[in-house]
Amino acid sequence: MTIFQSADILLPREKDLDKWAVIACDQFSSEPGYWQETETLVGNAPSALRLILPEARLGQDNTEVADSIHRRMEEYLQSGLFREYKNAFVYVERCLSDGSVRQGVVGMLDLECYDYAPDSKTPVRATEATVPERIPPRMRIREGAALELPHTLLLMDDPDDLVIGLVGRQKAALPKLYDFELMQGGGHIAGWLMEGVIARKLRERLDAYAKGRALVFAVGDGNHSLATAKACWEAYKAAHPGVTEHPLRYALVELENLHSPAQKWEAIHRVVTSCDAERLIEGAKAALDTDAGEAVTLVSGERECVIHVPGLALAAVQDFLDGYLKKHAGELDYIHGEESLRALAKGENAVGFLLPKMKKEELFPGVETLGALPRKSFSMGKAREKRYYLEARSLW
Repeated sequence: MTIFQSADILLPREKDLDKWAVIACDQFSSEPGYWQETETLVGNAPSALRLILPEARLGQDNTEVADSIHRRMEEYLQSGLFREYKNAFVYVERCLSDGSVRQGVVGMLDLECYDYAPDSKTPVRATEATVPERIPPRMRIREGAALELPHTLLLMDDPDDLVIGLVGRQKAALPKLYDFELMQGGGHIAGWLMEGVIARKLRERLDAYAKGRALVFAVGDGNHSLATAKACWEAYKAAHPGVTEHPLRYALVELENLHSPAQKWEAIHRVVTSCDAERLIEGAKAALDTDAGEAVTLVSGERECVIHVPGLALAAVQDFLDGYLKKHAGELDYIHGEESLRALAKGENAVGFLLPKMKKEELFPGVETLGALPRKSFSMGKAREKRYYLEARSLW
């Protein structure tokens, strides 16, 4: 069984890719202005924006939206918008705001090798706890969809860079597929087609890397997106006994090396709105604050204080907030970036929790030992550095 493999990859024939590619749907969920600006930039051009549901719009009845997305997918397919690259990988270089270059390879993951359960022992595992309630709204989009577009980033533990680095060193011999600036400050992206000899070499390196490993890949970003793909495949199998092969068995992802210097991790902060700010702050101090531990900054309006939380601070804070919000009013959200967190925490009846970032070297040992980490434990880069939807694959 091949865990990560080549796919029949679709890319728009249009040259206007800066309007096609939009950021992952789970970004800027508390900043609708970002998505309004994206709408303005896209205009009437063909765009991945028409094929996704930004989480800023979740929480309503999205059945009509899902139907609209499905119709647009079929329209794009029938219009000849896409060119298909059979049995291929795409090598990707993303130039980030600090000038570093993040390398990746787009291919498809066999979902039979993945399970998002906290105690999973499959070769591919979730890095964060999956919230079951977040899956059904996403399933409404994927079920019946003609296309998938990935924002999941899969990580490999390759300190000597023997796999993806191989491709990067040979990119000059590969046909270039795209090379452009991403909208909304997303940086620069370029992609090269991998097929034939270089694709075979990549498969050989992947096989050598995977040999003897219990945990082969960890889901670095897009945990709930991949969990949705898995849930859809399991539902399809249940409805079609005996079926072992179908496009839904696979999910398009981008594979990256955890140890790349461009893999800079950021904390994901918490903000609680529509709450009794004073009660929440005092409750957090009473439940979490000690003389030692990781520093967590509480921000509310102009007020700011620091508490010290023992152990894994993000786990303790998440446990506290989950318990607190079962008894008291408040809406919890997960925020990328200190600036965004502070802006939201200035609002009335709001409290922000600025969390320390997790060390990326702790990821694979932590998942192997502890299972899935608390949800939203870390962010691979800043909000604008998340994966943009670009490549696609047919689910029919």
